[in-house]
Amino acid sequence: MKFVDAHRPEWHHVLGEDGPKPDPDPAPNLLLSLEQWHAVRDHWPAGLATGIELANDFDIEGLAADLPRFALIVLQFPKWVDGRAYSQARLLRSRYRFNGELRATGEVLVDMLPLLARTGFNAVQLRGDQSIEAAQRALRFFPAHYQGDVDAAQPIFTRKVPA
Repeated sequence: MKFVDAHRPEWHHVLGEDGPKPDPDPAPNLLLSLEQWHAVRDHWPAGLATGIELANDFDIEGLAADLPRFALIVLQFPKWVDGRAYSQARLLRSRYRFNGELRATGEVLVDMLPLLARTGFNAVQLRGDQSIEAAQRALRFFPAHYQGDVDAAQPIFTRKVPA
């Protein structure tokens, strides 16, 4: 799991509602909102490292055709009790086979780390009061699970049914 430092971002938000303007030499690692992406996608250069930030109530299917164009998808947890982004992550990894960085932001707590990893997140930006050391321990806490996850299609433990 990659831990993102909010004070040293490698991806940069584009300011303004309209998003980036057409540029003969656009910068890589731009993080766009959904609205900004819709405004520029028809003329956005292919192969440019681009990220998108999505609200947790967005229907992922609406972006399925554009997924190969993204190196980063940021999913938001506006409240730690709102788990819709877990479902989005699972869909992105299992149904749409998104292979880029999948980042959780917002109210991301240490207790959420094992489920974040199991549903396909590979990067997190923890809430400011959370400890990276505690988060790393949380990821090592459960060495195995009974049910499968996005990395393992089959459960680790299976029950034999008598013949």
